[in-house]
Amino acid sequence: MPLPEDKQPLIATLKRVAAQLKQLGVPFALAGSFAVYARGGQPCDHDVDFIIKAEDSERILTHLVEAGFRAEVPPEGWLVKVYEDDRLVDLIYTPVQRPVTDETLADVDILSVNAVHMPVLSATELMIHKMLTWSTHYCDFARGLPTARSLREQIDWARVQRETAHSPFARAFLVLLDGLEVISLADLAIPLREVVAS
Repeated sequence: MPLPEDKQPLIATLKRVAAQLKQLGVPFALAGSFAVYARGGQPCDHDVDFIIKAEDSERILTHLVEAGFRAEVPPEGWLVKVYEDDRLVDLIYTPVQRPVTDETLADVDILSVNAVHMPVLSATELMIHKMLTWSTHYCDFARGLPTARSLREQIDWARVQRETAHSPFARAFLVLLDGLEVISLADLAIPLREVVAS
């Protein structure tokens, strides 16, 4: 059921930014927790995430400023930001140290988000992004579990395992999901000892 926009004003901001990106004609996709929401899960973040290509970021910022948004270019070097009042939209071009490419932006479905159709990142790529955010400085499996549970049938878990195999935190999360019976590593032909030892 769509979230009422008077209770979640970020939805209205999300729709306005998506409309501007469509008008500009640049490739983009909804990502983050609102992409999970668009796929049947529950949003839980305080901002909206879109992915874009790095070469489009300056043009997008200029267009959104002309449309009335306030822009910010933070020092991190992998995203730009716009605000509508106090509502934040992140426009990310290098999520989890993986540059957004045409291939990334093809891994989407056109879905309705509160009656506005837009490209939404695949559940598989959303899960990969979530798992690759974990490090020695931040590792909150409780934030990943709702996504894994709500989208598990939409996710290509074998691809998730392949593309996150270098991360010990991601490998541990797959073992946790197997123990909670969210997924079956045996069914994926990924031996548990291989996941633990990789």
